[in-house]
Formats: sequence, structure tokens, C-alpha cells
Amino acid sequence: MGFAPRAALSAAAPLAVAGIALSFCASLGAQPRVRVPLVDQRSVAPYVPMPWHVVDRIMEVVEVSEDDVVYDLGSGDGRILLRAAKSRGARGVGYEIDPALVEEARSAISAAGVQDRVEVREGDFFDADLSPATVVTLFLITSAQRQLRPKLLEELRPGTRVACYMWEIPGWNPSKTVTVPVSGAAHPIYVYRVGSHQ
Repeated sequence: MGFAPRAALSAAAPLAVAGIALSFCASLGAQPRVRVPLVDQRSVAPYVPMPWHVVDRIMEVVEVSEDDVVYDLGSGDGRILLRAAKSRGARGVGYEIDPALVEEARSAISAAGVQDRVEVREGDFFDADLSPATVVTLFLITSAQRQLRPKLLEELRPGTRVACYMWEIPGWNPSKTVTVPVSGAAHPIYVYRVGSHQ
């Protein structure tokens, strides 16, 4: 999960984002990376690494396969894309605005030998073309997903699966909801299918 600028966020949003991110890091027993700021007035996606077992659970619940093209919006260190390619044979595209995380992800992709199936693009995912995706993964706060919702509806094809970790897409009905244990708490994963989300 990385940064994506969006000027429409209110002035209070960065403080809320920081509180959520710090609380989440504490629940994982981890400290946020100093080099990646948790508060940015343009940010809708503070970087908090998703636990690997959560990544694996998303792969299972969404039923990612070699026929899929996975788009990870705010792709951070690229772990969702790596897992999709290595364990499921899928292709993947990530959008990440933090240059350091982009380089980290690209290095990991190269080391894993999946650079022919996965790429991470440096940029704002609000400006991305999402139409090739068959799966979209999101680890974004609710306000960000509310802003992203019209873009998902406009660009994604019917049947595309959208997986959200921790926060729902407001106004959408998930086709699946499961929980995954993280530090003694049950964290939700919501899966939506475009065209049958209402």
C-alpha cells in the first residue's frame, strides 16, 4: 500500500489517516518506515505493509489464476503482485507514487524472476487505465475508496473482482466477506464483483 495524491481530501483527512496507520502498525507489532511519511496532505494511501498470510488469503478468496491480470493500486513493495505471479501464474500491474517503494518493488520482482509478468508503474492510480484488469486489490481507507468508486465503475468490465482489505467500498455489496486473523484480531477482506455489486 503506497501513496496516491488526491487534492479533494479534506484538511482533516491526513490526521485520520495517520491515526489509522499508526494503530494498524501497532496491531502488527511493527513500526512504520521512517523514510515513508505517514502523513501527507495529498495522501489517500499511507504505506503499511500487508502481512504475507493476508496476501495469501486474498489470493485464495479471489481465486486468482493464470488467466488473471491483477492491478494493485498503491502497490507498495509489490508483494501482492509477486504472490499473484509466483503462486498463481497471473500477470500484474502495480501503481505506486513513492519512488523508493517503486524501486524496492522492481528489485523484488527482478529477484523473483517474474519481470516478464509483473510491472510496477510510478504514478497516481487515479490517472491509471484500469480497463485491462480482471482483479483489482485495494488496501485504502474508506474515503479513498469512495473517491475511486466512479472510476472502478467506468473502467472495469462486468465480472471484474475487486478485493478490499480492512475497509469496504461505500454503497457496494460484497459477494464475499471473510476474516483473517492478525495479531489476535479478525480483519475483514471484502470481495466485490463488478456488475453484481448493488
